[in-house]
Amino acid sequence: MKSSTMMAIALCGVLACAVTGCKYDDESVDGDSIAQATDVGTDDGMTEGKDIASEGTDGAGLANAGADLGAINDEDGKPATGVPFDQDPNYVRCTDVDFAPVYFGFDAANLQQSEMAKIEAVAAHLKQTGRVVMVEGNCDERGSNEYNLSLGQNRAISIRDYLVQLGVDVKSVQDKSYGEEKPAVIGHDESAWSKNRRGEFAVYAHK
Repeated sequence: MKSSTMMAIALCGVLACAVTGCKYDDESVDGDSIAQATDVGTDDGMTEGKDIASEGTDGAGLANAGADLGAINDEDGKPATGVPFDQDPNYVRCTDVDFAPVYFGFDAANLQQSEMAKIEAVAAHLKQTGRVVMVEGNCDERGSNEYNLSLGQNRAISIRDYLVQLGVDVKSVQDKSYGEEKPAVIGHDESAWSKNRRGEFAVYAHK
């Protein structure tokens, strides 16, 4: 009886060790699984990064596609691609047309209703002839050079945008600013200033 009891105790000990060992092995496996899961997560992250990079390549493709559109002005009013009409040897300045300047209010770049017919005449000419135009923004002498360059650019952009709204191909219109550097009238009073707050049209034809 005593021997049987000892054998039962020994058997229980063996079983306890076996159970403990199995539990330890399971924890080891779980630890490896966690590590593997972490590795997989990292790889997935890298894969996602590659996908994002691929999407970036697609964006570059869109940018290249945009480059094929020709000379289109960027936010600074400069051609995003191509060469400005007044510097492009493939274009010649047209001297058979002379459109009236578009005048602006003091420190303003919005188009006045009374000036819109002038822009509409330019739009009709461009659509009929297939010519292109450089819109030149100008200011009076008041204000800093930097401010006037920006204001002149905004004036040119206002005219450009209305031309496009009227149906002129965006590739046919560029804009630039002279700021206060190209006055139409020399003077230091409102009679001169009002003539210098303007946008002008330089029309070009492809050779």
